[in-house]
Amino acid sequence: MTGAQERAWRELWPALGIENGEEPLDFAVAFGRDAPVVLEIGFGNGESLVALATTHAERNYLGLEVHPPGVGHLLLCCEAAQLRNVRVICEDAVQVLQRRMPDASLDEVLLYFPDPWPKKRHHKRRIVQPPFVELVARKLKPGGVFRMATDWQPYAEHMLATAGSCRELTNESATGDFVERPDSRPVTRFERRGQRLGHGVWDLAFRRRSE
Repeated sequence: MTGAQERAWRELWPALGIENGEEPLDFAVAFGRDAPVVLEIGFGNGESLVALATTHAERNYLGLEVHPPGVGHLLLCCEAAQLRNVRVICEDAVQVLQRRMPDASLDEVLLYFPDPWPKKRHHKRRIVQPPFVELVARKLKPGGVFRMATDWQPYAEHMLATAGSCRELTNESATGDFVERPDSRPVTRFERRGQRLGHGVWDLAFRRRSE
């Protein structure tokens, strides 16, 4: 970590970080207010999360990231933007979803550009697997949305098939496959670099059934 990121952990984590634990989170307590909650899994350096939290101050944003330097960078960005609607957990996403997220509590779950693990022998390491999708669906409120994006077409097709097989979710695409990039999803430096290299990007959106 850089010196600035280390300072962020010392000075900013106590206010914005959520320590590991076993008890389900009370979002109203964690954020100091009752508001819609959006969870971003694997936020990297936090670029998209900060942009969303800045644009939508009426929402609470919870970020999950296992890499401390990325968490430190996000904390610094929150300090610079004076954001009060962001909280951070530095722990494995599946464990947090299982232990800390109450069922039917999240308005949106965001998973943008996860590692595609392109080699076939590594496909089992991909985060998007049937048990994970079913877990996300259970944590969404009825009507809540699971949004994903990737620049790796085979992974996009895997995401589509996996989420499409979850009975609790319905595809928001009118054509039953991919959706246009939502205006709500910021274009990150990572994505802009991919566009310059001619990479495609595939967006998906699945809504939890209301019944």
